[in-house]
Amino acid sequence: MWRTRVAAACVICRSLANSSCGIKRKSPLQNLHLVSRSIHHPYYPSAKFQRPPLRISIQQFSSLNRLPLHKTKLLNVKHGYQSHRNFWLARLASRLLRVRYLILGSAVGGGYTAKKTYEQWKDMIPDLEDYKWIVPDFIWELDELVDFEKLLKALPDADDLAKLMPDFDKIGESLASLKGFLSPGSPGETAFRATDQGYDNDKQFKKGLLGELILLQQQIQQHEEEARRAAGFSSQQKRKVSDKEKIDQLQEELLRTQLKYQRMLERLEKENKELRKLVLQRDDKGIHQRKLKKSLIDMYSEVLDILSDYDASYNTQDHLPRVVVVGDQSAGKTSVLEMIAQARIFPRGSGEMMTRSPVKVTLSEGPHHVALFKDSSREFDLTKEEDLAALRNEIEIRMRNSVKEGCTVSTETISLSVKGPGLQRMVLVDLPGVISTVTSGMAPDTKETIFSISKAYMQNPNAIILCIQDGSVDAERSIVTDLVSQMDPQGKRTIFVLTKVDLAEKNVASPNRIQQIIEGKLFPMKALGYFAVVTGKGNSSESIESIKEYEEEFFQNSKLLKTSMLKAHQVTTKNLSLAVSDCFWKMVRESVEQQADAFKATRFNLETEWKNNYPRLRELDRNELFEKAKNEILDEVISLTQVTPKHWEEMLEKTLWERVSTHVIENIYLPAAQTANSGTFNTTVDIKLKQWTDKQLPNKAVEVAWETLQEEFSRFMTEKKGKEHDDIFDKLKQAVKEETIKRHKWNERAEDSLRVIQHNALEDRSISDKQQWDAAIHFMEETLQSRLKDTESVIEDMVGPDWKKRWLYWVGRTKEQNIRNETKNELEKLIKCNEDHPAYLANDEVTTVRKNLEARGVAVDPCLIKDTWHQIYRRYFLKSALSHCNLCRRGFYYYQRHFVDSELECNDIVLFWRIQRMLAITANTLRQQLTNTEVRRLEKNVKEVLEDFAEDNEKKVMLLTGKRVQLAEDLKKVREIQEKLEAFIEALHQEK
Repeated sequence: MWRTRVAAACVICRSLANSSCGIKRKSPLQNLHLVSRSIHHPYYPSAKFQRPPLRISIQQFSSLNRLPLHKTKLLNVKHGYQSHRNFWLARLASRLLRVRYLILGSAVGGGYTAKKTYEQWKDMIPDLEDYKWIVPDFIWELDELVDFEKLLKALPDADDLAKLMPDFDKIGESLASLKGFLSPGSPGETAFRATDQGYDNDKQFKKGLLGELILLQQQIQQHEEEARRAAGFSSQQKRKVSDKEKIDQLQEELLRTQLKYQRMLERLEKENKELRKLVLQRDDKGIHQRKLKKSLIDMYSEVLDILSDYDASYNTQDHLPRVVVVGDQSAGKTSVLEMIAQARIFPRGSGEMMTRSPVKVTLSEGPHHVALFKDSSREFDLTKEEDLAALRNEIEIRMRNSVKEGCTVSTETISLSVKGPGLQRMVLVDLPGVISTVTSGMAPDTKETIFSISKAYMQNPNAIILCIQDGSVDAERSIVTDLVSQMDPQGKRTIFVLTKVDLAEKNVASPNRIQQIIEGKLFPMKALGYFAVVTGKGNSSESIESIKEYEEEFFQNSKLLKTSMLKAHQVTTKNLSLAVSDCFWKMVRESVEQQADAFKATRFNLETEWKNNYPRLRELDRNELFEKAKNEILDEVISLTQVTPKHWEEMLEKTLWERVSTHVIENIYLPAAQTANSGTFNTTVDIKLKQWTDKQLPNKAVEVAWETLQEEFSRFMTEKKGKEHDDIFDKLKQAVKEETIKRHKWNERAEDSLRVIQHNALEDRSISDKQQWDAAIHFMEETLQSRLKDTESVIEDMVGPDWKKRWLYWVGRTKEQNIRNETKNELEKLIKCNEDHPAYLANDEVTTVRKNLEARGVAVDPCLIKDTWHQIYRRYFLKSALSHCNLCRRGFYYYQRHFVDSELECNDIVLFWRIQRMLAITANTLRQQLTNTEVRRLEKNVKEVLEDFAEDNEKKVMLLTGKRVQLAEDLKKVREIQEKLEAFIEALHQEK
């Protein structure tokens, strides 16, 4: 460094030597001080220069410690040139120039040294070009987004900043009371230390603020000492002030200072909130391509949501921390929660119970002030009044839907998440207000139910109890304080909040009563901290901002603060939210690892039980079992498309004939067979077939097709799959089948098209070949034989067993059967006498049969005679028709000649051929509708039913039951809870 200064001085000297300053001298070096000449020019003989002694006293300072050094005196130097000794003005100027040159040389030398040192340090610093990605991109763009010149102009001047500084003289006077408040063991510190701490994510901000406060305290102590010293000298001159006036002045000054710094803190927090909001918004727009991690509070809230759905079948208790908000009805619980959430999100009513079920509110930080439910993707913008009204309405609807019939409150939890800039991170549970009397319209057990719900949440040893007490009513009317004192006798996790303090100050005759409540001396319960808040003027249309302003204005002018009945850290909902959040996270850090270990042990027990009971089965929970059953059902529906057309048509034809055969025989064939000639027979048949086709036949055919489809679908659904069959799906498959059948409807246009096809088929009478003729005869014989068999069975039931059965099986006839048997014998004689007898008995014939029976001692009723005649004649007719079929086997030749010159008429064969052909064509048409349309529509309905069932958890719980399912469900939930807790603990440790 010394060599550097020498080089710099040489340069200066040369420059001075070449310049002319207007003073005549032989050499410019004569004007330099001797020290400079002796150092910079050792070759110059100092003995030639002699001057009068010059004594200069220079006080030097160090740039490191700012302390004065020892005074040094320059040597007496005699200069050699003394030619201008009489010009005193020139000598004075030369001396001044020498001092200037010395200072200038030192400055230049020091600057050069500083530059060289800076370059050495710069070389030592690593190159950070490769680490530019750590800094977000938008930081480099701030100069484009923010006008720094405008911000610089907007900054206050030094005079304005001086005005903002506190009056240290007055603060020094009030330091005694302030030190008493801040001293260890004071009531303010033991009550709660919430306002001294903040969030973990604002640590850097809080550290800087804490440093400023410490510096301020040191300055206050210094001013206090100076004030005491000054007071010692001027105590005799100052006038004594009374103690009361001094206390008032101190309190007013202290309040003014606290409010000033409170406003400064709020302003800084507001700026921080805006910056964080800007950062989060830029992240949402995709400026940063990195994936944002889920916040701690969101991870913790997910664990609580899973636990709320978990059925603790294995005595697994949930001891994770929550903030449980309890209080008497209309005490202001909801208002306190709204102030913490900074939005009017809950339904309100004057004196009416509004909170009918627990509401879990998860508060977290985000760029926008929004709210959303756990089971919904809709976001409610809390800055818009329309969305706020919709949110309040949705919460009220969910509460009323959760309440079962005959009840007033519900135990089901409504999960709500609220995000916004600057919100304190925590999980709160708002419980129904505690009541003392059950009023009209409430269920009789409402009071006990509310008590049980509150105890269930408060008995959690890690739950933070936020006890809300109405300050505007008498403290003796409180119910919740006794309940809280039972759950937390030591008050280690209870925070007491006194609401409506503005009304209490007006109405309470003795303000000391409020002080006793806040100090915990009035109630038997103990608490970790006591707070007093104001949540508005009672108007439901007030905004959060107006409530905050009113609260701040009230406490600023309140006598409770001025008279030290309330401490500054015990008022406002902002301090309350900071305190609750700090206590919540403290409790989380202390207990979360213990809870993770408990769930780990529960998981081991469940896994051991599964291995012992179901060693060869996979651990499929209810959702996985439903997906497996869904795939099986869809495979079975697809199997319907693989049914052959022949199988469909055979089933349809057989079922349709079984459904319409009775109508064909009774209403078409038998009436037509009673006609006199073939022309009348054909006319009667055509008329009746036309009527049948127009009204009944298409509808019957569609019904048969739908029933056939149901039978095949049911067969595939219920068919055993051998060893792979799992009976756990039977109830689900049955429910899917029933619901699908209920929803499926046949195409309405199918009947119209089917009617035309059937009508055309029945109008055709032309049998083309002998094979069709024989097929018609076979069809007719089968039909008549089955009818004959049925008729004989009916007759046997009427007349009783014949003599063979009576002898072999030792059975007899009843009295009615004997009467019917005698009537049958008499009627058979009548038919033998007249083989061409018509189908109906004449009245005189009925009288004759009755008299004949009475002559043999058998009393019979005319209705019984007619009933018996119907079955006897039917059997006789069917036997005659069967014999006629045998004769018509060789009648195809006569049919081709249109029965000309032939006594053999086979019109009944033609009728049955027309029926048979109609059945075949109808079955083919229905089969096409089934395979082309209805099976696909059925498959679509099955998928819709399965999708509906998949979204209905209650349905799945009802249809998929059993120990195996429940064990798998518990195992899945415990695993999920443990994994999420471990992830949360890891993130929590990283944040530390």
